[in-house]
Amino acid sequence: MTKPDIASLRVYNQHLNHDKFKKPEDVVGYMCAMQAQEYTHAKWAIGLRMLSPADKMVEKAITTGTILRTHVLRPTWHFVLPQDIRWMLSLTAPRINAGNTTMYKKQEVTDAIFNKSFDVFTKALQDGKQLTRTEVAAALNKANIATDDLRLTILLMKAELEQLICSGARQGKQFTYALLDERAPVTPAIDRDEAVARLVLRYFTSHGPASINDFVHWSGLTVADAKTGIEINKGRLSNIIIEGVGYWMDTDVDFSTAKKRGAYLLPVYDELIIAYKNRDAMVPASFRDKMGAITFFPTIMVNNQVVGNWSRNMGKKNIDIELKPFNKLNKAQNQSIESAIQRFKKFNGVG
Repeated sequence: MTKPDIASLRVYNQHLNHDKFKKPEDVVGYMCAMQAQEYTHAKWAIGLRMLSPADKMVEKAITTGTILRTHVLRPTWHFVLPQDIRWMLSLTAPRINAGNTTMYKKQEVTDAIFNKSFDVFTKALQDGKQLTRTEVAAALNKANIATDDLRLTILLMKAELEQLICSGARQGKQFTYALLDERAPVTPAIDRDEAVARLVLRYFTSHGPASINDFVHWSGLTVADAKTGIEINKGRLSNIIIEGVGYWMDTDVDFSTAKKRGAYLLPVYDELIIAYKNRDAMVPASFRDKMGAITFFPTIMVNNQVVGNWSRNMGKKNIDIELKPFNKLNKAQNQSIESAIQRFKKFNGVG
């Protein structure tokens, strides 16, 4: 097996080219968590993995709370399911809080301020209320809690990590916050090893083949955690060695069915790129000097290899797609990309 084979298997295991899901929540549940700070792009990341994707369908799932958006890994915005959010936060929040300690101190946010803000959130959001950031800030200010600089972001993130608040339905283009207890069921607590085992299994099943370092990068957990999870799941994960690096994936994957052709317009921070510390398998050697553009901008993938960037100008009745290939594309590549463009337009209700 070679590095291009790794790319083909990742595309396959992420369901970009087979057995696509019918519902947005099925995608998120399978992937476990999907990076989501660039909201419109993140919705397309879900759509790419759906059988008949539509932006309105994804938006509805987020509005109704079938999918939640919160800080749960590293810390970065992610889509997660209500039934997964509590055990995942119980596992990941301690390390996120530890990493945020310096920021908390720099902004002079003490435990007393956090606790006071939590009381404000609880009272302001009770009985099903959902408030925008501006409305939340006003409630905090009324209680003499400053929200300047990064303080509002810190207070909101901390409340998310403490399982107090989560995403509500959008109001127009504005995001809102709601009480987690009113958006997600209370689920039985599980011990840390079981939570680690769950996260490890679901990551390597949906993202494999991937290395231990890839998992650490994605999850924000430790190498020791990764090894513990792999050991617990040793009967369900298989290991392959390529160029001296160990990769883990679901034991049931049939490599012969992994397709090596097709084109995709990947959104920025798509899991196919961002979920791996080492992205060489998806990037030809001649383009690896462009990792910045590949990581932080939407990418074009043809035959499971990145070939350039793309951007879009969204109009009410049309969408203009600008391709920015790293090298000149041939006729077959252009035809394949055109199909990907039409799929993106259809997702957005155009064409």
